[in-house]
Amino acid sequence: MRPPWPPWEFDPGVILLLALSALLYARGARGTRRTARLPVACFWCGWLVLALALLSPLHELGESLFSAHMVQHEILMLVCAPLFVISRPLVPMLCGLPLAWRRGAGRWAKAWVARIWRGLTAPAAAWSIHAAALWAWHAPPLFQATLGSDGVHAAQHLSFLAAALLFWWSLFHTHSRLGYGASVFYLFTTAVHTAILGALLTFAPSLWYPAYAGRTPAWGLTPLQDQQIGGLIMWIPAGLVYLAAGLYFCARWLRQSDAAVASWYPE
Repeated sequence: MRPPWPPWEFDPGVILLLALSALLYARGARGTRRTARLPVACFWCGWLVLALALLSPLHELGESLFSAHMVQHEILMLVCAPLFVISRPLVPMLCGLPLAWRRGAGRWAKAWVARIWRGLTAPAAAWSIHAAALWAWHAPPLFQATLGSDGVHAAQHLSFLAAALLFWWSLFHTHSRLGYGASVFYLFTTAVHTAILGALLTFAPSLWYPAYAGRTPAWGLTPLQDQQIGGLIMWIPAGLVYLAAGLYFCARWLRQSDAAVASWYPE
């Protein structure tokens, strides 16, 4: 008999952070006259999907099924992160702070955050951080640790989301340093190495994460079948997201090239 569907996970820390981010953004976006509709829509869509990923039964289900855990990770990296990057929420959220805090945060950001941010969002650095986070957390000792510690689990989610934010930001917002052709290259190589990891999980002859061994049978799956489904999720659907993003940047690259040619050879 299949166990009951897990309940919603109302973690006070997660709820507090979600509520604070929503409050700051709503207050700041309302006070920013030129806030476009698309960024606002992207922020709220990303915020809602993030809330569902962290609070819905999917979160608790990830404790029993590796495949559910994988779905949650892909949502964080391939849905929430790009939506937040397109929305560029930092300025509205800064505007949502009280005036005295805003001035102090602005001075601190100009002095330190801008320099660090430029370094972290350099395309090669962002690509490396994203790849390192993905491979390191799927190493059996680290992944197993997330199933026994809420703190380690939270650190895993935070690092996945942060690394993905850096990666997508480097693609969408650093074209003064990075051409669209390079964006296509970084997306292609990311699709390749994530597909390799997905294939390794799918075709592994043995279980990578023994902690799931006694949890999956209640859901009608052997642990190895569950691992194979998780590997396929990383391999196929995630790969399609990278492919779609690559096609988008390829189209932008072609338009940019056409514009450059037209400027060189005006009619």
